[in-house]
Amino acid sequence: MARSKKEIGTGFITQMDRYLFGEGTHYQIYDKLGAHPKNYKGKDGFYFAVWAPHAAAVSVVGDFNNWDPDADPMKVLETSGIYEAFIPGLKEGELYKFAITTQSGKVLFKSDPYAFGSEYRPGTASITRDISGFQWKDNTWMTKRETQDLTTSPLSIYEVHLGSWRKANREEKDGYYTYIEAAHELAAYVKDMGYTHVELLPVMEYPFDGSWGYQVTGYFAPTSRYGTPKDLMAFVDKMHEAGIGVIMDWVPAHFPKDQFGLYNFDGEACYEDPNPKRGEHKEWGTMVFDFGRSEVQSFLISSALYWLEQYHIDGLRVDAVASMLYLDYNRKQGEWEPNKDGGKENLEAVAFLRKLNDTVLGRHPHKYMIAEESTAWPMVTKPASDGGLGFNFKWNMGWMNDMLSYMKTDPLFRAGNHNKVTFSFFYAFSENFVLPISHDEVVHGKGSLINKMPGDYEAKFANLRTFFGYMMAHPGKKLLFMGQEFGQFTEWNETKSLDWMLLGYDKHTELQTYVKTLNKFYKDHPAFWQIDYSWEGFQWIVPDDSRQSVVAFLRKDANGKQILVVCNFNPVLREGYALGAPNSGTYKEILNSDDEAFGGAGTVHNKAVRSKKKPLHGFEQSITITLPPMSVLYFEVPAKRTRKTAEEKAAEKAAPKKASKTAKAEKAEEKAPAKRGRKPKAEAAPAEEKAPAKRGRKPKAEAAPAEEKAPAKRGRKPKAEKAAEPAEKTARKPRAKKADKAEK
Repeated sequence: MARSKKEIGTGFITQMDRYLFGEGTHYQIYDKLGAHPKNYKGKDGFYFAVWAPHAAAVSVVGDFNNWDPDADPMKVLETSGIYEAFIPGLKEGELYKFAITTQSGKVLFKSDPYAFGSEYRPGTASITRDISGFQWKDNTWMTKRETQDLTTSPLSIYEVHLGSWRKANREEKDGYYTYIEAAHELAAYVKDMGYTHVELLPVMEYPFDGSWGYQVTGYFAPTSRYGTPKDLMAFVDKMHEAGIGVIMDWVPAHFPKDQFGLYNFDGEACYEDPNPKRGEHKEWGTMVFDFGRSEVQSFLISSALYWLEQYHIDGLRVDAVASMLYLDYNRKQGEWEPNKDGGKENLEAVAFLRKLNDTVLGRHPHKYMIAEESTAWPMVTKPASDGGLGFNFKWNMGWMNDMLSYMKTDPLFRAGNHNKVTFSFFYAFSENFVLPISHDEVVHGKGSLINKMPGDYEAKFANLRTFFGYMMAHPGKKLLFMGQEFGQFTEWNETKSLDWMLLGYDKHTELQTYVKTLNKFYKDHPAFWQIDYSWEGFQWIVPDDSRQSVVAFLRKDANGKQILVVCNFNPVLREGYALGAPNSGTYKEILNSDDEAFGGAGTVHNKAVRSKKKPLHGFEQSITITLPPMSVLYFEVPAKRTRKTAEEKAAEKAAPKKASKTAKAEKAEEKAPAKRGRKPKAEAAPAEEKAPAKRGRKPKAEAAPAEEKAPAKRGRKPKAEKAAEPAEKTARKPRAKKADKAEK
């Protein structure tokens, strides 16, 4: 008896399916509702199912029945509000809608909320699609991904709007690249530029180009602007083959009021909150989901899992989270009402987000769930069990706003705004942040990123290089919107391709080279990403030099290796700039944003500089360097030296020498202390007096004075220090000459 009751209708949707859907826990409901190829009673065709709890009647209409509401009626499955029908003979690619008769007798023609395909705009019909059978080739990527700890891995995202990254020279579909075309060119470009991931502005179906995809009507349908569902799968597969992850923007906050979509789906509030003071964003012209309704929870959570599981997407950036959290968001007094506790928090939305993240990350802990949350709501990236929202990353909108405001400021007045550079560190480790320079910052009159920079043509590029260098070194993962990497001057326009012709000009190609170099440096140096969310990975050296607009800090990796970062936010040469040094030894400049290869002047490069035993900034030693105007410098910090015990020294002397070593190498091994073992071989050589010849990075002119002036009176120091001291002295004169030339 129980079995026959469960299998009412066709039996494709069981009693358990209906129960889980009604409980808000059916996370593969897209396998049941919508349109699916089936064989029923020996006939092939398509099975249709839709949830319309307030409807008086529902039928399937399409080209196959001349859009006649009476031709293919659907049957309701008990009290579930679910209607179903099987139509034999239908193939993939058929246009269809649901004809819903409301309680008032009006017939609404609605697209399928669970459709896997949609008609190209301005058409609004759904399309029958079979998404099974795609041959994935990304096993290597998928296996590797599952072993990663996302918070201690590099993440440098290239944000892309597929419709305007590049365009083909054809009129069809406005010249949009197909998913396939975009896959090959974008994968090659992103890999060459050194990014780890791309983030796609929404590619779920949407009717209005000007919404950029943020007003979704097809939560399970890739937009037909660029191709079919399997074309999108091929896009993701190609990106994974190139070693590039794919993150998608996803919009569970609201949906548009288009009459063919979710709005008043069956004549009444179905997907939206029925309370007029909660159910609409009037400024956006959109409706707010009813987050407390179980069927809506099943709809949204299964949508999230659909993209992650069926399309192998690596993560979702959840849009407009702040609008979900606050009942008074963008609403004036009298336009909203408090929750049951008298507060302005949307308690149902909070519970939904926790449920969403627990479900997604519980099944896929290696996926990204990134919140675009612009307020100070606490614990966004903390587990729901601890009172958090459960995301694993959050956009740092505060840092973005402060730094863009600072960089827009004329350098003459930056001293009074120095706190905008340093304020982010009051909260930098309170969440797992992503530093976003997104599409929202380069549209609607805000200007492109390079046009936000003050000064003349040269100054704009210098400012932008300095900003990028600081951004890359600041704790947090990274995101940059397309076109900003080569200095596009015009604002982003979704109807036009990026201005790739700018790469015919030196400054733009040099900026692109700089961003490419930064990305490579970032990935190659764990100090910039391994400890992003703790003070253990960061230490201030100079936070308060507001007068000169200079900051300096350390980034550290899990093995204790450090990089010294010095930022000069003024177009002024700083000679003899002294700052504290964490370890004694030689500091090597390893990146200079003012390098000629990056479009800079290239007149100032620091030679390897030796620390002095002169306390400064809370450190026992210090270094003195030259800062080029408007620049960022990265220095390699020498490993910390430790004293050997008598037992270690005795054991080292007793250890047999390897036969393959020369006499000179054996002597160096005896004298070179074990504490230098972390450094490359090229740095171990200074233990001998004649070792400078091995330091291929230095000019030969510096090696000779090192041997001539190794005075015995400095015998307390290791011989490696004897060689470095004179090298510093000889380096000062040439720098002064270069500086004089620069001033002239």
